[in-house]
Amino acid sequence: MLDLPLTFLQRPAAATSPRPWLLVLMHGVGSNEQDLFGLAPHIPERFHVLSLRAPFRMGPGSHAWFDFSIEPNGERTINEEQEAQSRALVAQAIASAAEQLGIPPERVVVGGFSQGGIMALSLLLTQPALMQAAMVWHSRLLAQVLPLAAPPDALRGKQLWLSHGTHDNVIPLAHAQAIAQHMGPLPVAVTYREFPGAHEIRPAELSATVTWLDSLAGPPAAF
Repeated sequence: MLDLPLTFLQRPAAATSPRPWLLVLMHGVGSNEQDLFGLAPHIPERFHVLSLRAPFRMGPGSHAWFDFSIEPNGERTINEEQEAQSRALVAQAIASAAEQLGIPPERVVVGGFSQGGIMALSLLLTQPALMQAAMVWHSRLLAQVLPLAAPPDALRGKQLWLSHGTHDNVIPLAHAQAIAQHMGPLPVAVTYREFPGAHEIRPAELSATVTWLDSLAGPPAAF
């Protein structure tokens, strides 16, 4: 059994996978580890799927990576102390899981939806050595992590999946476009896709994401 600093659910990689990968998933605000774990049956078998629960409890079955408030002008103010604490805990969980499973960072993907996607993107930018790729659904870039970003060279060869709903009424599409724009000059291979839909992962978006995941891992090894 994995020993991690956060509550989690897991689906092991198929025993026949000679070089398993690790996919770490983080839910959106007000949800829990069950949420994205529901996607596990769609994830290729060579991935060990780990779905984390955010550390801050909002209510029964409801958790957040950090609190935030929306100002009258629409600006969001976040609890920076909680965000930093969550980011450190997730980094610890990723490194610890990879070590316990014997999976090197070049076979680790960190992903999330909404606030979980914020965490995944922040970790790619600040601690790229933990992973090969990040998967960011319907999310945004935190200004607070930009001063902490690793030098561009540390991102060389990393990959990013970035997708968003064209009618997202929670985090507007412009935020995804801003992430794509920010990543543009960096040595990261970005796959950016927009899908019709709101603040949700619809089948077409999931299917395209899984195709991308599959391409990362390359063809299954022949015996």
